[in-house]
Parts: sequence; structure tokens; C-alpha cells
Amino acid sequence: MRSHIAHLQYNVRPDNLPYYRDLFGQLGWQTLHDADGFLGLGGDGPASIWFAGLANEHVNDYDGPGHNHLGIGVSSQADVDAMATWLTARGTALLFDTPRHRPEFAGGDGQTYYQIMFETPDRILVEVVYTGAM
Repeated sequence: MRSHIAHLQYNVRPDNLPYYRDLFGQLGWQTLHDADGFLGLGGDGPASIWFAGLANEHVNDYDGPGHNHLGIGVSSQADVDAMATWLTARGTALLFDTPRHRPEFAGGDGQTYYQIMFETPDRILVEVVYTGAM
């Protein structure tokens, strides 16, 4: 059997749907659906991400069991830096001393793993990362 991730759904507060529309729009994703409290977004691959304005008052603990973070790959270190600038201009704090290189995750000599990490208004931890040649 062969398989792939078809989609991911995150329940968020309805008031935060515009945040995700803007964030993924900045990342170059296309809107697949935007109605009735559901926002569907698609990137370059076959997977889609859906945000449903259905969240209850449970607080997400990304260090507990379950989902830790959503990683979005980009094409260059400059793309990571551009996202860092875009996020901080909108008041989103960067976490864990990012942007930074993570040599422990690089693919070998001449390679890098360059990332930023941040939380969305619903406490979903997101990473924007470039992996490849330095």
C-alpha cells in the first residue's frame, strides 16, 4: 500500500480565520474553500490544510501528547527571513531564538536547516524552514 497525507484539520476560534488566510496566503498557498466557518488551503503538493472555526476552550499544549508543530518548507533562507519580517511586523513573536540554523538537522556538509518558529493566536506551533544548500 502507498499513502500520503491528504489533509490536516485544525479547530480554531472563528475570529482567527483571517489570520490563517493571511499567513498561508503569504506562504503562497491558494484558498480552496472559504465559507461557513471553514477555510481550506492548498500548497504545491497534494495535501491541504483546513481551519474550522469550531474550537472549544481547551488550551493546546504542544509539549503534551499529540501534535507538536506544523512545519512548512520554503525554497530559500531568504524566504524564511521574509516570513520572519512579515510575522514580526504583524505582532507575532518568533520563538526559541529563531531565526537560526540547526546543524543537527542539516543533511551534511554544505547543507543547512534554517528555521523560524512561532505560535498562532490559537497556540498552534508553526515552523517555517529551509533545508538545502547553504
